[in-house]
Amino acid sequence: MRRGLWIAGLLAALAGCADTAQERARDYNEVGVRFYQGGNYRAAADSFQAALALTPEDAALLYNLGQCYDRLGDPAGAEKHYRACLARVPNHPQCHHALTMLLVREGRWPDAVRFTEDWLRREPKRAAALAEDGWLWRQAGDLPRAQSRFQEALSIDPHDPLALAELATIYEARGRPGRALVLYEKLLASNPNQPDVIRQVNRLRAQNVGPPRPE
Repeated sequence: MRRGLWIAGLLAALAGCADTAQERARDYNEVGVRFYQGGNYRAAADSFQAALALTPEDAALLYNLGQCYDRLGDPAGAEKHYRACLARVPNHPQCHHALTMLLVREGRWPDAVRFTEDWLRREPKRAAALAEDGWLWRQAGDLPRAQSRFQEALSIDPHDPLALAELATIYEARGRPGRALVLYEKLLASNPNQPDVIRQVNRLRAQNVGPPRPE
């Protein structure tokens, strides 16, 4: 109870310092991100919800809320917010991937396949949609088809994060750690704030893995 009162007091103070709805929403969102990063997903959801009340069309806030509900073990709440996000931004790649993973995790494989196929039908040349299809093929155990999809995605967008990460995983599984390392390093060049990728790079470097030899 005391924790809830402290959160409310902090948010009220931030709101009082801001002059516009956009500024207040940004403050709420920043507080929510800090709570989320600290593992306090309930408090984060409250902060994101306060921001959303001020900017109800903000797709990023809907995605953030979906992430909170996902981690709180509320798949229905997560799906609701993911779908609301996609209604506003139909090609939001992180939201598509989050919802696809949720559907697979909940044992709704046909829904996940249909969801991804619909996206690919609408956007056949979008790298993120091709990468999502590749991710599903990898879950199904068809590595050659998954690899083909990831490579197709990267031919359109060489920096697509899902395609890079998944293709790196496939290269490692096939005993080609040097190629995996190149892709992980490319991911970090685009976005250095990826602790999981940093761990993968450090692990491979500790194994004295170097760049791949020319083929």
